[in-house]
Amino acid sequence: MTRIILLVSCLFLCRTGWSQPAGSFVTGAERMDVIAGLLKDKQVGLVINQTSVLEKTKTHLLDTFVSRGIQVKKVLAPEHGFRGTADAGEEIKDSRDKKTGIPIISIYGKNHKPTPAQLKGLDVVIFDIQDVGARYYTYISTMHYVMEACAENNVDFIVLDRPNPNDFVDGPIRKKGFESFVGVDPIPILHGLTVGELAQMINQEGWLANGIKCNLQVVTLLNWAHGDPYWLPVKPSPNLPNDQSVRLYPSLCFFEATSFSIGRGTYFPFQAIGYPDEKYGSFTFTPKSLPGFDTNPLQKDKTCYGVDLREYPFKGGLSLQFLLDFYKKAGNDQAFFFTRPEWFDLLAGTKELRRQIILGMSEDDIRATWQQELTEYKALRKKYLLYRDYD
Repeated sequence: MTRIILLVSCLFLCRTGWSQPAGSFVTGAERMDVIAGLLKDKQVGLVINQTSVLEKTKTHLLDTFVSRGIQVKKVLAPEHGFRGTADAGEEIKDSRDKKTGIPIISIYGKNHKPTPAQLKGLDVVIFDIQDVGARYYTYISTMHYVMEACAENNVDFIVLDRPNPNDFVDGPIRKKGFESFVGVDPIPILHGLTVGELAQMINQEGWLANGIKCNLQVVTLLNWAHGDPYWLPVKPSPNLPNDQSVRLYPSLCFFEATSFSIGRGTYFPFQAIGYPDEKYGSFTFTPKSLPGFDTNPLQKDKTCYGVDLREYPFKGGLSLQFLLDFYKKAGNDQAFFFTRPEWFDLLAGTKELRRQIILGMSEDDIRATWQQELTEYKALRKKYLLYRDYD
């Protein structure tokens, strides 16, 4: 069962079609009057990271909870860790928060799903992490597994909702047989939902193990609607340092399964594409070991030639043109280009996209093969919307 926490003012705004100017919305985390009531006399666990900040006060959710006397017993840390400084894929270690002394338990490393021992003594788990709207961004995978563990261990689960900065519906649906930590649920690459809406979908569609359902509550945003612009106040992970990188991330992430650098090991990751060969472009960059970004980037210490996308006028969504252009420049050499084909297929959620690129299909023709399943997904999506839609 899902409970949605709404205020009368939000319902009024949505029904009248009026929205506040950009920046005047209220995140779920800022609605402390609602949250305090939900957590009264509860033993609390938090799934949080560096993005779990209250926009107005600039204070971290953990510090805010502790100052208000909320009984936080442990933090469950996702990929990149509690402070968001670990490299992608780096194992996160258990530790304690230096400021509060609260235990930090890793759920990225030996286990992605909290164990019964890790949830022992908790009445409720709070999820407050900024998503970027792409299926392969692993924070939503973490949310799925925490929901599942909460359902199995009779622990309540609350999402403090935040906007989706890549608020589009696009890309192929993850197919059966391509389940992974970058594709847990059968959704498109761009799912067009907030984390609160997605949690509802996961719960009600029976996507948790054995169709089990958790006791889910969503503390909603106020004064926000789908399609409203949103600029992230904190970088969501080490290699998404600004809004341009966030916009380009869904389109450039595919290059992680190729021989091409996308600027990891520079101060502009996910804003460049290149390879150590002059035929790929006139812009040059050299990936280095760069603490706080990436300490072992692809093509480390090699001069890469390619394109600079820092000022590229990209409005967001999913583009295949970058992939198609560089595949052609590589001479359509699939063995050279797709250095990790299985990983590419997991990112795509299907083997068809790689096959279509190899066959030389245009972006329009490839997109046409997604449309029927996207139409079905859009109908499903509407069932779980908590905010006025952009359609």
